[in-house]
Amino acid sequence: MNISNQQLLDQAIGRLSESDPIIKLLHEVKLGRMKPTDPGLRAITESWMETYRQVLQSVKELSGSALPRLDPRPRLDVLIAAGVLAADHPAVMALSAAFKQILADAQGHA
Repeated sequence: MNISNQQLLDQAIGRLSESDPIIKLLHEVKLGRMKPTDPGLRAITESWMETYRQVLQSVKELSGSALPRLDPRPRLDVLIAAGVLAADHPAVMALSAAFKQILADAQGHA
């Protein structure tokens, strides 16, 4: 079965949304109910970044025009600004690098 770009993109976004700490937990941090350094929040955030990496690996066949919608950097920037993540966190750097590589690969095949 050949899945369309849009279907693949929708599936990827859906999978990412399920574990997104911004949607579920960042509000709690902003309200002061949870600290940015909370171990539970850290575990959820790191799990989300691993899920994001897996999703990026699974959508390599998306066209270059669809890939920018999966850019993790804006979401990472929000988590960094909130103090949940450090910009030099290894998983942040690895996820950003993985996206840049997938985008470069897609542009190279276009």
